Amino acid sequence: MCGRYFVSDEMVRELERVVKIPDPGLVTERADVYPSQKAIVLAERCRDIRLEPMSWGFPRFTGKGLIINARAESALESAMFRDSLLRRRCVIPAGGFYEWNRAHEMATFTDGNTPILYMAGFYNTFGSDQRFVILTTEANASVSPVHVRMPLILSESDIRSWIFDEEFARQALLKTPAPLVRTQAYEQQTMVL
Repeated sequence: MCGRYFVSDEMVRELERVVKIPDPGLVTERADVYPSQKAIVLAERCRDIRLEPMSWGFPRFTGKGLIINARAESALESAMFRDSLLRRRCVIPAGGFYEWNRAHEMATFTDGNTPILYMAGFYNTFGSDQRFVILTTEANASVSPVHVRMPLILSESDIRSWIFDEEFARQALLKTPAPLVRTQAYEQQTMVL
């Protein structure tokens, strides 16, 4: 699951290398991103990839709460997600994401090689608001000690294919993300006697 992530100064500088940022005010410096907040995503506009502000989370049918994640393994089977996943894929740039273990201890996950993670997602329009969801997959070996799910992470070279190529996207749903770096200020230890 991915319930909070962050953007960082380094991520913003790296993002400027990857895509033209039309309005510098679109990207905030270091900040945590929570569900329901506006955040930047990479999406298709006029056969090009553009940076767009969107709100995080699809409204539930009941009108109460948000759906912020979709399981990569079953999203194509869901009436709520299928059309968006097939036609409106996006990439959510992040400096990293947070996850909590069962003892409610927070861990931060980042890529040790680059200051930016590219999380796979999709979006839809609700009223006048475009909203996105982050795809999650089974946790890899670096995340599984903390949580059983994690965002579906793409490489920079996957961005264009994820957004424009449906067959690539279908295959990417089965991908196991590369290992990440875990930082944890405190972790409860078990004493073995």
